[in-house]
Amino acid sequence: MRKKLTSSIQEPSLSLWSLQNDTLCVSAEMSNATLTCIDLWIKAGSLYEENGEEGIAHFLEHMVFKGGSHLKEGDFDRKIEALGGSSNAATGFDDVHFHVLVPAESVEPAINLLLNLVLEPTFDSNAFEIERQVVLEEIAQHKDQPDEQIFQQLLEICWEGHPYSRPILGFKKSLLAISPFNMKSFHKRLYTGGNCTISIAGIIPDNIQTIINKSILSNLNKTPIEEKLSPRKKINLCFKKEYREISLPRIESSRLIMAWPIPPAKKQSFLIGADIATSLLAEGRRSRLVKHLREDLQIVESIEMDITILEEGGLVLLEALCQEKNLKQVEEEIHLVLKNSLNDQIEVQEIMRAHQLVKNSIYFNLEASSNVASAIGAQTLWGRHQSLLEPLKHIETWSIEKLKQEILVNLQPEKSSTLIVKPKK
Repeated sequence: MRKKLTSSIQEPSLSLWSLQNDTLCVSAEMSNATLTCIDLWIKAGSLYEENGEEGIAHFLEHMVFKGGSHLKEGDFDRKIEALGGSSNAATGFDDVHFHVLVPAESVEPAINLLLNLVLEPTFDSNAFEIERQVVLEEIAQHKDQPDEQIFQQLLEICWEGHPYSRPILGFKKSLLAISPFNMKSFHKRLYTGGNCTISIAGIIPDNIQTIINKSILSNLNKTPIEEKLSPRKKINLCFKKEYREISLPRIESSRLIMAWPIPPAKKQSFLIGADIATSLLAEGRRSRLVKHLREDLQIVESIEMDITILEEGGLVLLEALCQEKNLKQVEEEIHLVLKNSLNDQIEVQEIMRAHQLVKNSIYFNLEASSNVASAIGAQTLWGRHQSLLEPLKHIETWSIEKLKQEILVNLQPEKSSTLIVKPKK
């Protein structure tokens, strides 16, 4: 049964329905969109890799584009481009998604091309060996990129022993051991009805439900109940507090990075509060950390905060770039600002500004069909069926006192992991 999700605020009209094999389908009507986005999401990120499979989720993303049962290598790209469209894909910790952007009149053929590519890959042995070398080269390149190495070090500190602490690209040893048979087994295990969601945003054909119901998406096996959980042995996500210093070549400035744990993606109200707090502290020249350390003291080149949101838990990250001689002072001043955020008065205009910045971000994500398809695809895949503007309802609940009591009290130095990175002499 197709259900309508409506909102009193003007936004894309969402429709949600499911196939008999538990595949979820969601569409967002955007009458002014120039292109329509089709996005196929699967619960098949690196989180679901078993021992010895490290990197197979990302490797599979590469292999998918080597051809499907009705597509030779290169056919997919050529045919999508002939429709006036483009394609891309991304593998994350929790999921992987494949999407195409096409004119509205090309939605049906684009859906069929995308589904054949992703759901019926051929895994040609010659292409497999060639693409294995491409992935291994990608791993080698990442090892030469300081920013990638710093982020990976931080994940290993914070989430030691959990799949989130591993690189999504995997390890050279495991990738060398993976065979086409292993990849077929991984694909069969996870690319199933209960693990898939297809989202479409833009100008939607009137018969979109019929198009999808008749597609090969309906042929997927329903995921058995016992397999809906990760096949790996469940490892709880535990945040580890540590203070570590490292030296890396090819960096010009020193880095001070602090991390704090936050709840899983389903805890939306809390995450909105965390977004407000990081905006208050480090977004724009008027934010507390930027004003104090960059504008007034001028001891950092940049300072910013970001949020990593994942299905089992996430992180608030603070990163400051500065000269090595200023590291100690930068750390002391950051600690001071964080402590003062609890003890000092927060002005009404500060919280109002932070509220508005978060609102702006939500509205911005409604502008492009690709953003909307991504948002509704991810939230539907993980069982968070809601209006795209639902997060706005949480913003006003975050008063100054509530922000201090529930968010800022947890963003304190003694509750963080800290990584100091210095240029290698």
